[in-house]
Amino acid sequence: MANSNAVWGIEIGQSALKALRCRLEGDEIVADAFDFIEYPKILSQPEAEPEELIREALRKFLERNETRGDRIAMSVPGQTGLAKFFKPPPVEAKKIGDIVKYEARQQIPFDLEDVVWDYQMMPGSTIEDGYALETEIGLFAMKREQAYRQLSPFDDVGLEVDLIQLAPLAMYNMLAYDRMHERLDGGRFDAENPPPSSVMLALGTDSTDLIVTNGFRIWQRSMPLGGNHFTRQLTKDLKLTFAKAEHLKRNARQAEDPKLVFQTMRPVFNDLVTEVQRSVGFFKSINKKASIEQLLLAGNTVKLPGLSAYLGKNLGYEVHTLDHFERLGGTEVIGAPAFKDNIYSYGVCYGLCLQALGRGPLTTSLVPQEILTERMIRAKKPWALAAVAALLVGLAGYYGMAQRSWAKVHPELWAGAQAAVQQTKTYSDSKKDVDSKQLAQLTYLKQVGEEVSGNVERRLLWLELLKAIHQSLPRTELVDGEMPSVKQLPLDERDDIYITSIDTQRVEDVKASWFTPSVQEKYKKELQDWSRVTGKPLPEDFADDPGPEGEGWIITLTGYHYHNHPTKHRGNEGGVYVRRTLMDELLDGTVQLPLSDGTTEVFTMRELGISYPFLLADPSPVKTKVPNPDYEPPASGAGYGGMEGMMPGMGGMDMLGMAPEPGMEGFGPYGGAPGGRGANGKKDDEELVSPTLEVRKFSFEFQFFWQEKPRSVRLEEKRAREAAEAEAAEAEGEADPASGDTMAMNVGP
Repeated sequence: MANSNAVWGIEIGQSALKALRCRLEGDEIVADAFDFIEYPKILSQPEAEPEELIREALRKFLERNETRGDRIAMSVPGQTGLAKFFKPPPVEAKKIGDIVKYEARQQIPFDLEDVVWDYQMMPGSTIEDGYALETEIGLFAMKREQAYRQLSPFDDVGLEVDLIQLAPLAMYNMLAYDRMHERLDGGRFDAENPPPSSVMLALGTDSTDLIVTNGFRIWQRSMPLGGNHFTRQLTKDLKLTFAKAEHLKRNARQAEDPKLVFQTMRPVFNDLVTEVQRSVGFFKSINKKASIEQLLLAGNTVKLPGLSAYLGKNLGYEVHTLDHFERLGGTEVIGAPAFKDNIYSYGVCYGLCLQALGRGPLTTSLVPQEILTERMIRAKKPWALAAVAALLVGLAGYYGMAQRSWAKVHPELWAGAQAAVQQTKTYSDSKKDVDSKQLAQLTYLKQVGEEVSGNVERRLLWLELLKAIHQSLPRTELVDGEMPSVKQLPLDERDDIYITSIDTQRVEDVKASWFTPSVQEKYKKELQDWSRVTGKPLPEDFADDPGPEGEGWIITLTGYHYHNHPTKHRGNEGGVYVRRTLMDELLDGTVQLPLSDGTTEVFTMRELGISYPFLLADPSPVKTKVPNPDYEPPASGAGYGGMEGMMPGMGGMDMLGMAPEPGMEGFGPYGGAPGGRGANGKKDDEELVSPTLEVRKFSFEFQFFWQEKPRSVRLEEKRAREAAEAEAAEAEGEADPASGDTMAMNVGP
């Protein structure tokens, strides 16, 4: 166990490992060591092996640094975890835990046994006379398997992690301590007149964390844009290798044609501004009293020439880069050239050290409790070993006394019986040995046969599953072979369901890993809802259904639909529409699949191995604005206004805006755009040329269980079932005299 007051804050980035060692000297935080280890390849590159690259970086870190006795704090990307903030009603402070547990069941879309979660009251919360009055609670969670996956490289090199925190929350700890400590030390938080907020953009390699905070409250979002997107844009447009494009991006001012480089990266600049505007707009829509005073930039992508000037010009905020830490001591580290060159990316490490040293507002950790328990037990093992040793001494004494008693027995009296037992045992062992060899040979031959006959069929399983999913989705009928326009058929009158992602998870024991009692209860409720909306009867074994058995795959579909017209689709919108279409098809539908002889065969979804489909949640449709596919922009439209001031020779470059993506409901640069279509989809021709349309969107997650069943097995089971049904029908016909007389009448003269 760590026993010093020094802490290593380690961030596993996409392109490099960053580490900072801090310790307490009185009330001052002092940095006395750091490291920056760049990977040979970026973790997200197709040919990279992330776990091996991280493991090698950690080995190099241990070779170059002393960690014995120090605590280790690590960060995980924001998108790997969940951060929710809610305000409980005024209650006794001792009941906060019960309220949080109830809220966790509502907010976390998984069984609580499958996640690691923690919570705490945010700064400025008020407790008077044992009652929590004006409070806000942060709830943080991560799937248990994800936590073990993040810890795996550290375990492989023998490095014990004492604290796990989400990267955006570590940045918040840094901001609160380093830049906002005066207002936090000043006292109580006034929700009616909150202090101004700061926007922090932590620009990473593949994603960007946006944090909005005033010190007392925090709101964060991860955006799928990072430094790699600039490199990929150069790779695609200039036909360069990834390495050459990365070098050109880092040395854009020294390029032969700098103007061409920045023109090529223009779309990514636009995307970044658009994403920030959308996110800040959404934050302001849910925090009406909030105000933004500045924009802080962190991450090595900040080094991109002109980026900070462009963001400040287009966002309208005062922009500062995280090029120093105001309350961090340690001149040897702060003055080191390597630290200065990469200081933009050490905010997370600094925040981790602050939390581990007890100086950060957030104190939650996502280290699994069973790991902490195991370490506590290990610390007490010496005492346990001493107790076992004392027990062994006592047993040895007892054995010695028992042996002395045994020595008084006469072995010759038992010699004949022992010889007979030994002979029987020898004969039994010989037969068992022969049986084991034959069983091993049989198992080997069976495995060879399954490999020879089953390898070809297994390649088709996923294609058949995808076809079954595709066939189960409702579709809008084409008009003259083309999709009807918005004017011909509004979006909220169409029959389409859109799937944005398909997530698969292999489980060895479905009941232990997925179909827990809570999921079983959720499935039965969903089945009752399906029966109610479709008018179909419940399965005969509904009440006594034991659930799936064995191994298989958990398939999660994420999607949305606009089939939520308030009058035309009333009663057939939201989750009801998903149950009547997708869920109904996966329960009672069939799929026609080709066979090896050129013919086709119809299988039910159950025969294909699909079972237990249900909606994970049933929220209400939400009004949102989406791009109008029929919109044609005016010929003389204006962009963002150029990139004057970014660098010499780049004035007058027109910047084009980005169209909104579905899902960013009601906020961003296009929130509240005039001329949007109303909920009923009926607007005049002038309004239909608006760049956005307002529709009611229903977003959902849908799960079902799939057990791989090769085609030959399916056909064999189906043929056997058909033969059994035919025999039963024939036997019933022979046993029914009336049926025989009728047949004679039909075939007679």
